[in-house]
Amino acid sequence: MEQDLRSQLVSGARVKVTQQVAFRDRTWPATVAGTVVSFEQRPTGSWFAHSKDERLWLDRLTIRKDDGQVTVLNLDQYSRVEIVGQTPAPAPAQDGRS
Repeated sequence: MEQDLRSQLVSGARVKVTQQVAFRDRTWPATVAGTVVSFEQRPTGSWFAHSKDERLWLDRLTIRKDDGQVTVLNLDQYSRVEIVGQTPAPAPAQDGRS
């Protein structure tokens, strides 16, 4: 994944993610959209990866869909992530002073 895209996957960003599951002679695309909760690299329990700390590290994107469901997506080379927009920043708290 490109570094520029990684920097845009911040909490509150709206995204649309399309992933593909490969079959023998075709692919099955699945698209999910929502608001980014978090984006991080996390290790798997895989012991055979021969990389950092002998673990396989995956890009994990946690999003909250419009219906409130929280979904964790493991992103791979076939995942397409599109930034749809940013949610507005919360208004500053009013302290009652004028």
